[in-house]
Amino acid sequence: MLAFLLGAVAGAAVALLYAPASGEETRERLGEKAREGRERAAEAAARGREVMNRGRQSVATAIERGREAYEQARAATEPARDGA
Repeated sequence: MLAFLLGAVAGAAVALLYAPASGEETRERLGEKAREGRERAAEAAARGREVMNRGRQSVATAIERGREAYEQARAATEPARDGA
């Protein structure tokens, strides 16, 4: 995703450099596109962090449930071993 964004920004910069405009206009456009690119990258990073946090929480919940199931199964089989 980051590579795509960087490629899009680079492509926009090249297009602006070859477009017929004054140097000042071109610099303003490049600055604007760079700001937009940074904002998009920050948003993508925030979404990525959210997804990672949700995934981490899901894994932690699954592990905890697995431990509980193991403990319940272990507790259920212990009296049978003592009586044998």
